[in-house]
Amino acid sequence: MTRRTEWSGSPAEPGGDPEFGYGPAEPEADAGARPGRRSRGGAGAGSGFGEGAGRRARSGTRSSGSPSSSRAEKGEPRDPVEQARNICLRLLTGTPRTRKQLADALRKREIPDEAAEEVLARFVDVGLIDDAAFAGAWVESRHHGRGLARRALVRELRTKGVDSAVIDEAVGQLDPDQEEETARELVARKLRSTRGLDRDKRLRRLAGMLARKGYGEGMALRVVRQALEEEGEDTEGLDEPF
Repeated sequence: MTRRTEWSGSPAEPGGDPEFGYGPAEPEADAGARPGRRSRGGAGAGSGFGEGAGRRARSGTRSSGSPSSSRAEKGEPRDPVEQARNICLRLLTGTPRTRKQLADALRKREIPDEAAEEVLARFVDVGLIDDAAFAGAWVESRHHGRGLARRALVRELRTKGVDSAVIDEAVGQLDPDQEEETARELVARKLRSTRGLDRDKRLRRLAGMLARKGYGEGMALRVVRQALEEEGEDTEGLDEPF
C-alpha cells in the first residue's frame, strides 16, 4: 500500500502563495508514474504514465512559472520605496557608506528620486547613515593604517560626497605633531631601501613618497633631511624646495 504524505497548509497545494514562488501542485499524472514503473509490461506500461511521462509532466510544471512569480523568487519588491530600502541595506552590510554613495547607487538602479529621498532621509533619522561618523572613522583608519596626511584625507572624503564642514571637523582630529610623527615613521620604514643611492635621489624618493600621501613640501623636506642626517649624510643645500 502506497502512503502519500500530506503537507498541511503547504503553499505548494492548489492556490499556493505566488509571493514565495510556489505554484499549483504537480499533476496527478506524475503520481501515476509509480504504478507504471512497478508493473513493467502490465497495464500500467501501456497507459501513458511511465517514467518518461512523469519526467515530462514534471518538466512542464517547472517551466510554467509566471513572470510575477519569477520576480518574487528573486526577491524583487514592486514598491520603489521597498526596493530602495533593500538596496541601501545590502550596501550598508559590513561597510559604512555616505549618503551620496547610497544616493548614487539608487540613481544608477533607476529608483525614482522621491522614493530614494524618502528612504535616505529615514536612514539618516535612525542613524544608519551618518556622514560625520563615517568621516571620523575614515580619518582614523586611513591615517594610522596608510599614513595619509590631511590633504590626502580631504581629497578622499570629497570623492565620497562628504560635506566640506564635516570633512574639516574630521581632519581636525589630526594635530600637526601627530601628523609629523607619522611622516617620520613612514620615512624610517622606507629609508633602508634607499641606501646605496646618491643623496639627491634618496631625497626625491623619500619626499615624493610623503607628497603622494598628502604631506606638505615643507614638512616632507624637514623630515627627510633629519632622517638623512641621522644616517651621516651631508644635508647642506637641502633646504631648497625639491
